[in-house]
Amino acid sequence: MLPAMTDAAAPPLPNASELTQDGPAVRLFLVDGSAYLFRAYHALPPLTRKSDGLPVGAVQGFCNMLWKLLRDMQGDAPTHLAVIWDHSEKTFRNALYDQYKAHRPPPPEDLIPQFPLVRDATRAFGVPAIELPGYEADDLIAAYACKAREVGGEAIIVSSDKDLMQLVGDGVSMYDPMKGVRIEREQVFEKFGVYPEKVVDVQALCGDSVDNVPGAPGIGIKTAAQLITEYGDLDTLLARAGEIKQPKRRETLINFADQIRLSRQLVQLDCDTPL
Repeated sequence: MLPAMTDAAAPPLPNASELTQDGPAVRLFLVDGSAYLFRAYHALPPLTRKSDGLPVGAVQGFCNMLWKLLRDMQGDAPTHLAVIWDHSEKTFRNALYDQYKAHRPPPPEDLIPQFPLVRDATRAFGVPAIELPGYEADDLIAAYACKAREVGGEAIIVSSDKDLMQLVGDGVSMYDPMKGVRIEREQVFEKFGVYPEKVVDVQALCGDSVDNVPGAPGIGIKTAAQLITEYGDLDTLLARAGEIKQPKRRETLINFADQIRLSRQLVQLDCDTPL
């Protein structure tokens, strides 16, 4: 359970031995609520409630998308389902690095009043709307996915967010609802040039301009993947940075080692987030 949450909590996951149905005892669908909502907001024209002019277009779009997901997964039904939300912009990562996500603009003014409405709409579908102060939705998704895997179950993350791809592996996959495709290990490799267990190391090197994760200046995904593949992992790479032949790359890894390690902390999802 999530005793500190301000919203409806999902029921705790059972032990795998408690269920006897065919397939995984736990089949958990985790919907990235914020991604759904922002996609709905930008895809549809503005809509207001006639009685008072309240903006509701994004809520309507979100409901249509959630309803489609519920319909589409009837032949692939989960045992558990939840929509996971970001609680606020400030999280433990801001304490690590005060410039984390500092460049992001505020949400559109006509979207802000729809935040509580869309959570109410989620619950109206009979689906838990889960959020936790101090943590991002991605961390809650990570914790629930890891817990499902621990009990011998399966987690399907309904999102195409690259930051979640580090979680993909045995018992955990992603589903892009817009393209209708499953994201598994090979699809992660196509994106990053490494498999999921090395994604964090690559992200630590290349950084993320959207979230203002600094990384190593001048190193992109392709170079980062090559370095991690050659040296095995980030710690080994940084320890042996003096061996790198290219002077500029060698100096970058040596001079920005602490920044790269900080970036790893920023991109690493917390599977120990309280549940």
